Amino acid sequence: MCLVAFAWQAHPRYHLILAANRDEFHNRPAQAMHWWPDHPGLLAGRDLEAGGTWLGISRSGRFAAVTNYREDLQRHHRGRSRGELVTNFVAGTEPPLAYCGAIDPVDFAGFSLLAMSGDELAYVSNRGDEPRRLSPDIYGLSNASLDTPWHKVVRSKAALAALLQREAAVEPLFRMLRDAEPAADDYAGMGLAPELARAVSAPFISTPDYGTRCSTVLTIATSGIIAVQERRFDSSGMLAGDACFEFEVGSHQRP
Repeated sequence: MCLVAFAWQAHPRYHLILAANRDEFHNRPAQAMHWWPDHPGLLAGRDLEAGGTWLGISRSGRFAAVTNYREDLQRHHRGRSRGELVTNFVAGTEPPLAYCGAIDPVDFAGFSLLAMSGDELAYVSNRGDEPRRLSPDIYGLSNASLDTPWHKVVRSKAALAALLQREAAVEPLFRMLRDAEPAADDYAGMGLAPELARAVSAPFISTPDYGTRCSTVLTIATSGIIAVQERRFDSSGMLAGDACFEFEVGSHQRP
């Protein structure tokens, strides 16, 4: 996942409002968001190459998401999959800040992690950001530290803030995630060809080999209702499928 814009305890009716794009090579196999049979109560997509996930939430309300660092296009890391960070937290019981503090940074390639449970949302990166508990605000995360002022981050945070002044509706959030406007200059792509660097500077990426594979809108209401919607896209950027889930924190999965 390469873009996450979220409002944490910044809306009277929602603990969390989150809109995210997962960017990946189109030939990397993955499953759509679903309830995992081997981890009952875990809702997430699944990377079929490494087995983990980029974003997940449990019926108990535990949530996590991970982004990588653009440096990984130049480095090769033989350590553990960053998808484990999400899976292990969401399926576990450790408090968010404690979990983030217990991660050995050398085990993984560059990452930024969000981990939430109850009234605690924690953030950590193994590229210089110590674990910390986030205060109520609007944030943006891409392939660098939290709130790094890249074009896609600044643009998405501003769009989310404007939407929250009106109504936290799903369709406007998905329209925000479909924003394909690239940066005018100063592309964030490190070591990339200019054309690709320009393409990946946009919130929504569409190239033949690499692009936005799915968009996710997730809300956790103060009433305890969790709503998650995922939209998947093909290599041409066209809608290829979607899925919707709604449940109450602490509810049991129906057969």
